Amino acid sequence: MSDKTRDPKGRRRVVKFSFYRVDPAWRALPSSERECGTRAVSDTVEAFSDRLQIRSYSLVGTRGDADLLLWQIGDELEDIQQLASFINGTPMGPYLTMPYSYLAMTRPSIYVSREEGRGERLELHPGDSKYLFVYPFVKTREWYQLSLDQRQKMMDEHIRIGRKYPSVKLNTTYSFGLDDQEFVVSFETDEPADFLDLVMELREAKTSLYTLRDTPIFSCIAMGLKETLDSLTGAHEERSTQAVENAWQKVADASALPPGSSRVVYYRGDQVAIFNVGGEIRAISNRCSHANGSLAEGTVEDGSVICPSHRSRFDLTTGEPLEGPAARPLRTYSVR
Repeated sequence: MSDKTRDPKGRRRVVKFSFYRVDPAWRALPSSERECGTRAVSDTVEAFSDRLQIRSYSLVGTRGDADLLLWQIGDELEDIQQLASFINGTPMGPYLTMPYSYLAMTRPSIYVSREEGRGERLELHPGDSKYLFVYPFVKTREWYQLSLDQRQKMMDEHIRIGRKYPSVKLNTTYSFGLDDQEFVVSFETDEPADFLDLVMELREAKTSLYTLRDTPIFSCIAMGLKETLDSLTGAHEERSTQAVENAWQKVADASALPPGSSRVVYYRGDQVAIFNVGGEIRAISNRCSHANGSLAEGTVEDGSVICPSHRSRFDLTTGEPLEGPAARPLRTYSVR
């Protein structure tokens, strides 16, 4: 983790979906060479965890033209570029191609529902869902010739349909002028059937009349990076998962977190809120499990933190929700 706060309020985030394909020759290499290559990639990605949120997904078995996805979220385009360059420089680099690459940014939606905060749309907070579905999206030119009121009316229908599927979380990012598509949309869920039903129902919405392109579609399975890399060969070698989980990583200097203060840091691709509670450091996932409110901006009382968005309360030791509307516990972290 990093002692830098790379999440300035109100700043847009750069988002990159990098779909890699592995040359079949990679699987024919001796296991020792593969181990060296995958470890180098893993170490490289880990080295960027202070600058980028990075989530890894396997596409082995779900697509024939891509094997893994690195979903990256950060503040600087240069960090995205450097990560790709460093991966290319690993022993595995010569065996990797990137057949699909989508660059985007966050921004407030002009169609955001009246019940949502516009500021939150500047942020992107990946959850812990098992599956991620991603596709580029382009509207017709006729769509942009409609008045804002006409478009808003159709988007209201679109939003109503989406609310019928609370198990599916939508992330919309914008690519105008940055890449070939206009949007990149990603859907997080534990229920692929719900996503299928959502897409089918959206086909009947009026907004669908103004869709020019919404393919290719990528069905991604969330995995840790080492597990994702192992899935490329089917090796699934017994690595020391416990050792990885128990590895300590510096996230901040104690002097930078005086009593009563809090801040956000990144740890293995996750946003973590750390608090100095009377000289004792506590760490918990930063995003409320109800609506992604930032707990680092919340109020600490009696060993718990209150989300500033909807007042959910979480135990700082166990991560359990003590008061709703949040119902799912959050991950907590050991600190020394």
